Amino acid sequence: MRRINHLIILLLLASVFAGCGDDATQMYTNITGKAGEMVVVISDDSWEGAPGTLIKETLAQPHVGLPQEEPLFDLIDVPHAAFKKIFRTTRNVLQTQISSNVDESGIAFTDDVWAYPQATVQIRAKTPEEFVKIFESNKDKILSYFILAEKERNTMNYKKVYEKAVYNTLDQEFGVTMKVPPGFRIMEKKKDFLWVQFDSPEITQGIVVYSYPYVSDSAFTVDYQLPIRDSLLKKYVPGPTDGSYMSTEKRLEQINNVIKHNGNYATEMRGLWRVENDFMGGPYVALSELDVSNQRVINAFGFVYAPSKDKRNLIRQVEAMIYSLKQNNQADNDKLNQQDVEIQVEG
Repeated sequence: MRRINHLIILLLLASVFAGCGDDATQMYTNITGKAGEMVVVISDDSWEGAPGTLIKETLAQPHVGLPQEEPLFDLIDVPHAAFKKIFRTTRNVLQTQISSNVDESGIAFTDDVWAYPQATVQIRAKTPEEFVKIFESNKDKILSYFILAEKERNTMNYKKVYEKAVYNTLDQEFGVTMKVPPGFRIMEKKKDFLWVQFDSPEITQGIVVYSYPYVSDSAFTVDYQLPIRDSLLKKYVPGPTDGSYMSTEKRLEQINNVIKHNGNYATEMRGLWRVENDFMGGPYVALSELDVSNQRVINAFGFVYAPSKDKRNLIRQVEAMIYSLKQNNQADNDKLNQQDVEIQVEG
């Protein structure tokens, strides 16, 4: 009797999945394409006209903080008739419908339409002029949506398998956790300072974690942070030759934005780094976050060295790593009213 019950259950499950048809298959289809790719479903006339120009200027604009020009996304324009299964599983999809036959104009953001984890935006307009108006009104939201989707995909990968030695060291000695892929090695460890790095024959990805006391309202400004960072890099991150060391490239302006991370006050800084007395350099992204209960600022400085290689996707990987930073005492911080902390970020 027990074996018969098992058989009945299996038959019922099979009938359920059979009834789901294509939807069940689509639900478990993995995304395709390379990181940073986006399919734009659009007619040839619209792609060459004002709608296409606006899409390219927005979604293929240069990525900030890179030593050479690379687009935010690699756009692949696909006519409506050619938008078949091979393209529908692409990780990022922008669908357009510009026609007088459109019943209702508007924009929609939808996850996982044909694959997982997929980001899709659908824009419907009766005329090219109306499309431009809708896109212009929502372009910041569109950008944020696709950029966040790229970051979350990387973060998902690091959640599954990560370097335990780095995680445990940060957890036990620094009061924070961070997930980086296997292969990252601890290069230097001092009080309130940790440098970890991954090296291959062609690229280097590194992260430096350090903290300093929060004693001033200007603790998150560029002018305050750079001297601290550069003094630590000079002391603990040597270059390949005698007398060389890592530092921030100051001939270009740093890009510093106020954000929230895990509910904490934070800033994100981007720019270039260099090796003094040598010829190495590349892009960096840095997260500085307030640990209000301990009155300190936690910093995660991520960098990439990849001569003659595109660096957009590599720096996005490092960005996802440093954004996995979590404070062990976050519950204590959540109880404090961080709105009462006045922080000046000018300069």
